Formats: sequence, structure tokens, C-alpha cells
Amino acid sequence: MTESRPRNPGAIAEPATVRAMFDRIVPRYDLMNHLMTFGMDLRWRKLIATRAAAMGDSVLDVATGTGDVAFDIRAAGARTVIGLDFSPEMIGAARTKGAARGSDIEFLIGDAMALPFPDNSFDACTVSFGLRNMPDYAAAIAEMTRVLRPGGRFVCLEMTPYRKPVLGRLFSLYFEKIVPIVGGVLSGDIGAYRYLPQSVANFPASTQLVMLMRAAGLTNTHVTMLGFGTVAIHTGTKELGSGS
Repeated sequence: MTESRPRNPGAIAEPATVRAMFDRIVPRYDLMNHLMTFGMDLRWRKLIATRAAAMGDSVLDVATGTGDVAFDIRAAGARTVIGLDFSPEMIGAARTKGAARGSDIEFLIGDAMALPFPDNSFDACTVSFGLRNMPDYAAAIAEMTRVLRPGGRFVCLEMTPYRKPVLGRLFSLYFEKIVPIVGGVLSGDIGAYRYLPQSVANFPASTQLVMLMRAAGLTNTHVTMLGFGTVAIHTGTKELGSGS
């Protein structure tokens, strides 16, 4: 049986709505990420950071949030790391963290759909738990591919629609009922954590995301499933003959 295609080509909410939501939840954002994943997000972020830093010295982290992946990439050995996010409050939090750590990472407010960098600028580009929130998945992947050098690597860490029948009901109960309640109590914004499972349900399945990556000019695509099949790392390499 073939998997159904996502209802929309991108996020279930308009960019301005998504930006305002992330601006509101900054104070408890890191805590909720750790609680929701039982701390596994820390290991997942280090995994993608290692894969990105292995490609070279220059790495762009898109939808950087409060900067955790960017810091991990720098710690993994990349010399030039830029974190970009469209939420001013998220970038403010990332800059505060960076100042406290004495970090040289540059954090920029910017749009993932129109990255402010020339073609072929980076050895790797990462995006973690952010692609779901972009208005056009295919265009976002193509834009991140554009700024990669030929042979550079795209690395995406993202939740993926969970359809395993054995654990599906338990996961749905946790993700759709418990997480919004806990998130609402801790952040004061239950709507943001109701948005989360809805956005995941709308997101392309892993096989479909690979198709979008290949359409953008990424080859050697690979998928690593994590979190009992609820999270995936997608990687792809920009074609060597591609100039943009």
C-alpha cells in the first residue's frame, strides 16, 4: 500500500503565525525539547553536528532556534558556523548563550526561503526540527542546497509521521494529549504544543522527503531512523556538477 501524500506543500500555519508562536515559547523551549524526547534530543543533535562538521570548516545551521546545534557543530570542529532563524526571540536567546560561552558563532535573523548567502557558500547545511515549519518544503530544501558547495552535505533532523500499528496508539496518546498539556503548563502556550503533533502529521513521510531532496539536486541520500521510528536524520550530497 502506498503512503498518502502530505495535504500541503509546507507548514500548516502561515509564516507570521509560526514566527509569533516561536517568539512566545523561547523561555521554556530548550526544557520542553529535553522533556518531550526524554533527553534523547541532545544525542540526536550531536549526531547531525558530527556529520556536518566532518564535511569541512564552513557550516550553516538553518532554523537554529536557541543555537544548540550550532554550538555542537562548532564543538565538533567546524571553524566557521552561522546560525540563522526567522524568530528574533530565538536568535536573541542564541546570542545570549553564545556571549555566555565566549562563542564566535554568528547568529542571524533571516528567512530560510531566501537565504542571504551566495551559491556554493557552505560545506554543510543543517536543519533540525525546523523544516516542518517552512511554507514550502521543496523550495526550502532547494534553497539550502543552493548555498552548499558541490559535494557539500545537507543534514536534516526532523520528526516523521509515525504509523507503526503496535506502538502507534501509545505514541499518539503521549504526543497528542500529554505533550500539549505539559507544554501548556510549562510555557503557558498550549496552542504551540497542539500545533506540534498536527505539523508532524502533515509532514512528508521519509520516502517522500527523500524524493524532494533528490529533486533539489541531492544525491547519495540516506535515512537514519531514531526514537523508535518517530524521528529521522536525512542526509544528501549536492551533485558535484551542480553550480547552484
